[in-house]
This record gives sequence, C-alpha cells and structure tokens, in this order.
Amino acid sequence: MAVPTAAASLNKPAYAVGEAMTLTVTYGDADQRTASQTITVADSTGNDVVITTSAIIDPLTVTVEDVDRTWAKVSDTGAVAVYTAVA
Repeated sequence: MAVPTAAASLNKPAYAVGEAMTLTVTYGDADQRTASQTITVADSTGNDVVITTSAIIDPLTVTVEDVDRTWAKVSDTGAVAVYTAVA
C-alpha cells in the first residue's frame, strides 16, 4: 500500500489584510485505480448503442480548514486543487 502524497503552496510569501490568497494543493495516491466498463445495447432492428463508464476506486479528497478564514474551492482536477480566501 502506497501512502497518499500532498504538497500545498500559497501564491505569495506574505499578504496584506484584505488581499486575495490562492492556495494550491497537489496530491496523489499510487494505489488509486480507474475501473471502466463498456456495454453495448442493440434494439430489435440491429442498431447498437455503446455506453462506456469509468469510476475512480478509492479517490482522494482535499479539505482545507482554517479557524480564521473560509477557503473557497476554485477547482479540483483530482490531482491539483485550488482554493482562495481573503487575508
């Protein structure tokens, strides 16, 4: 079992009160896997419809907690999450 990894960084080393802050979290898990399934459905006239679905097994989630401010999620690709808050 691999240990999940995470690294966080702010867009600046210091902020003035009221200034926007951006927090970027890069994360991953070597044990995470994607399962895919393809289904073909045919009607009585022979028309086929192919349906493909995928699911991530054991996905990671990122949570930001701060007693002084609220962080808003801007984006999350499943590998990089970006949050913003006001200093």
